[in-house]
Amino acid sequence: MTAFTITFYMFALTVVASGLLVVTARNPVHSVLWLILCFLSSAGMFVLMGAEFVAMLLIIVYVGAVAVLFLFVVMMLDVDFAELKAEMSRYVPIAGLIGLVLLMQLGLALGTWGYAEDAQALRAAPTPGDMHNTKALGMLLYDQYFLLFQLAGLILLVAMVGAIVLTLRHRTDVKRQNVLAQMYRDPAKAMELKDVKPGQGL
Repeated sequence: MTAFTITFYMFALTVVASGLLVVTARNPVHSVLWLILCFLSSAGMFVLMGAEFVAMLLIIVYVGAVAVLFLFVVMMLDVDFAELKAEMSRYVPIAGLIGLVLLMQLGLALGTWGYAEDAQALRAAPTPGDMHNTKALGMLLYDQYFLLFQLAGLILLVAMVGAIVLTLRHRTDVKRQNVLAQMYRDPAKAMELKDVKPGQGL
């Protein structure tokens, strides 16, 4: 067994174990930390497969942004997890049934799995003279799928603007700061002088 194979199995076992701990950990903060470990191990597997760009994206986007955001949200929100778990226990039979169906479908798919004759050659490691995967990905996105890539970005922009519009509500019962009204106010109208006599008060 080569060092590559040993490293691959180490990363794979870490991904599976951390994924199980994400859903079985009682503390939600620990679940997010196990999720970060799962992402890092997946990035290591991508590096082993020669996809360094995808590995760095996984670390920067998912670990550096998404998982850290999850961690801050879980730590800052005062959520009653005991009540959530009590509500979730009612759906355990249905979840078990769905899981059993999924396992049966995976078993059927693996039973009829077929390998192409040139699959092993296609999975071979690229030679140093070939194009780097980052350059190949860029050529693919910005050449062959340029229009689809731009349309995907436009759809994400519209979704972001729509989410902002739907959540931006001006409530009448909430006091808001009007900066321009504060800057342009007239001191003669904003202040009133009172002649308070000694011992009387206002």
